[in-house]
Amino acid sequence: MQANDIALAAAVREGSPYPRGATWDGNGVNFALFSANATGVDLCLFDAEGRETDRIALPEYRDETWHGYVPGIGPGQSYGYRVHGPYEPEAGHRFNPNKLVLDPYARAHIGELKWNPAVFGYKVGDPQGDLSFDEQDSAAFMPKCVVVDANFDWAREQARPHIPWDHAIVYETHVRGFTRLHPAVPEAERGSYRALSHADVVSYIKSLGVTTVELMPVHTFVNDSFLLERGLTNYWGYNSIGFFAPDPRYSAEPARCLQEFKEMVARLHDAGLEVVIDVVYNHTAEGNELGPTLSFKGIDNASYYRLVPDNKRHYINDTGTGNTLNLSHPVVIQMVCDSLRYWAQEMHVDGFRFDLGTILAREPGGFDTHNGFMKSCMQDPVLSKVKLIAEPWDCGPGGYQVGAFPPGWAEWNDKFRDTVRDYWRGEALPAALATRLSGSPDAFRHRGRQPWASVNFVTAHDGFTLNDLVTYNEKHNEANGEENRDGHSHNRSWNLGVEGETNDEALNGLRERQMKNLLATLLLSQGTPMILAGDERGRTQRGNNNAYCQDNEISWIDWSTGARAERLLEFTRSLIALRHQYPILRRVRWLTGDYDEELEVRDVTWINASGEPMSEEHWADANLRSVGMLLDGRAPETGIRRRGEMATLLIVFNSWQDTVMFRLPAATDGNGWILEMDTNLPSAPPDGQRFEFGHEYGVTGRSLVMLQLG
Repeated sequence: MQANDIALAAAVREGSPYPRGATWDGNGVNFALFSANATGVDLCLFDAEGRETDRIALPEYRDETWHGYVPGIGPGQSYGYRVHGPYEPEAGHRFNPNKLVLDPYARAHIGELKWNPAVFGYKVGDPQGDLSFDEQDSAAFMPKCVVVDANFDWAREQARPHIPWDHAIVYETHVRGFTRLHPAVPEAERGSYRALSHADVVSYIKSLGVTTVELMPVHTFVNDSFLLERGLTNYWGYNSIGFFAPDPRYSAEPARCLQEFKEMVARLHDAGLEVVIDVVYNHTAEGNELGPTLSFKGIDNASYYRLVPDNKRHYINDTGTGNTLNLSHPVVIQMVCDSLRYWAQEMHVDGFRFDLGTILAREPGGFDTHNGFMKSCMQDPVLSKVKLIAEPWDCGPGGYQVGAFPPGWAEWNDKFRDTVRDYWRGEALPAALATRLSGSPDAFRHRGRQPWASVNFVTAHDGFTLNDLVTYNEKHNEANGEENRDGHSHNRSWNLGVEGETNDEALNGLRERQMKNLLATLLLSQGTPMILAGDERGRTQRGNNNAYCQDNEISWIDWSTGARAERLLEFTRSLIALRHQYPILRRVRWLTGDYDEELEVRDVTWINASGEPMSEEHWADANLRSVGMLLDGRAPETGIRRRGEMATLLIVFNSWQDTVMFRLPAATDGNGWILEMDTNLPSAPPDGQRFEFGHEYGVTGRSLVMLQLG
């Protein structure tokens, strides 16, 4: 032991087991690390060059937490742990003090993982595989944790928005990809948190009319070795290793990563925009038994991960990534809830989208929304008030759970995506579409849930962009280096006869109209709409439907302008404005189609091309491709028994190839219909263009029309 080690070790005090992580109090730092099965924990301190300067045994063990207080150190100090205990993979234990491991509660990381055999707990290439024990020191190849000063002047944040769910319009984007090519952002700052807070960037997002920016993963994550070997990278970031630290790769100045993230949130809030982050609490970057030892595996493998009960050497793989976090363990539940509260309270994040959310409600017996995590989350005074969005599926048995999450949660609704795509390519009938237009009551209308619980989308980061959905029948993922084997093959896309880009003006015009149809269906449906960033400009990924490893022009937003991009952008803005203008498009009560005899009103009436209500015979007609949706503004807006005062709208959908002459029906409290939108028109219709009841409006083949009663 060197003199420096002796001096610090002599000064170390007992400290406290709470809070976990590294906490600076102005005079020193308290370190606390949970491990139920370790026999000892060494705290390792590093200098700015990454050299280990001190190794201190944490002196106390209480409540299954090792802890100690080190005076005289503070923000900027790099550290990690070496954890002692049994290396018994067959019993679920993989302790190896030769491996530096990251603090699960670290608020900041510095450096990147360098793939080397030393980062594995076993001898790579040994005939015994992971049953062997490796004695190489991994510290030189590991990122490090950093002690932080959490202070930030939130007083400059003008106001923290609280958007009601029924007003929300989600905009999914990627911190790096959104600004990497933005011409108004200084080149050195592009692709960073700072860039996303740039005035021109914030102004653009605000101009769309969206309310909620959903960022793809920002937690620190690891680049997979197989991708680096191909010259690629984990662009999406669904490979977390730190649940409390924003990834420094997205910082213009990594040393100011925490401050940059907070500044970004504050500037988006100043514009009235909420910030939701995509979180990955279902697995970590440590993989299966053959994966590296980076953090949880070397701290307490048997507590943090779900292991096969009768063979604890192996991991349950409900995520398809090699491991599954053990959300049945109280300390893992606590860690996830602590992480969520940290991002909500300290980082001012307004909500969370949970990747493979079914994992969160898994118990050994399967999916259970009354499990520990769900109970903890819903009773928490902080978490019960933020937006919670589940991706309601995983790869395990019974993993598909759309509509099964408890009240208070919203869920991605892939049934909406699939039905809407199928309808506009002529593969789904109006009966199927009507259910999705109404908020998918077949999945969500129970336990007092409201239509906003269905997060509707036609595109997301995973899959084709809107442009590619109408341009490609087949995926084109060759750039991913997997011989086009990765990604879904059943895209429910339609290229309208030509695969890929074309100079055919008529075909391009039809593709543009199809994009408008899809956007209009999304934004005029009951539920919460989610738009993929760049779709409003017709962004292409060149047919790649799995661009998870493409940190390049395939994934980045193209900010160059053209006539088509400008038309589509203006159409999107006008469409979002209509959604804000007409509350009837975002009702909090379910549409039933039932006639209210007391109020003499029906909330929705489905109309055929003759202007008459749809009959059972019409619904069953396999050749029918057009339908009208008449939303009556006089229907009650809440549970109070009185007529509503909203506008009455008629929305007509026609996925048939030819024009349908649609007779406009008579409606109470009006003299005719005013055209608000027609996707066949190159721009918004003239104000006040009126049509009498009974007028036969020519709804162009593959187009959508909306009219207001006037």
